[in-house]
Amino acid sequence: MYRASSLGMSDSTSLREMESTIRAMTQDFCIAFNTGNYDQAAALFTADAVFMPPHEESLQGAKAIERTLREFGSSGYESLRLETTRVDGSGDMALEMGRYEVTVRRGTTILADRGKYLRGWRRFGAWRIIADCWSSCIRLGDDVRLHRVA
Repeated sequence: MYRASSLGMSDSTSLREMESTIRAMTQDFCIAFNTGNYDQAAALFTADAVFMPPHEESLQGAKAIERTLREFGSSGYESLRLETTRVDGSGDMALEMGRYEVTVRRGTTILADRGKYLRGWRRFGAWRIIADCWSSCIRLGDDVRLHRVA
């Protein structure tokens, strides 16, 4: 999941490359999560990254993030889709904004969750996620009533 970047290019070329790389790495994250390769998904984060899932406490570090991703998978989260809507950045820092959809299986009930996300990226030779935060449209206690798919 390492995507090298070229240095010494014009600003517009390097911005396009940054956006292209981040979009591709976001899809790498989806593939890793959806195939149960939580270690590969967590490898996209820095060792001290901050992970801020909705309705839960923030946590820090790639190992804690891997453990949490694994828990999400075990608790029924699947078919994650991320759509990057914007990437802004300068130098070795970037901010990614987007939308997500994920299916959550709760027994015989299948819930569809969607929302928005914000990610901070930093380049340390390769781009890595330094902060990840998203908001869910599922409200605690209302999820079955509001989002039942099947």
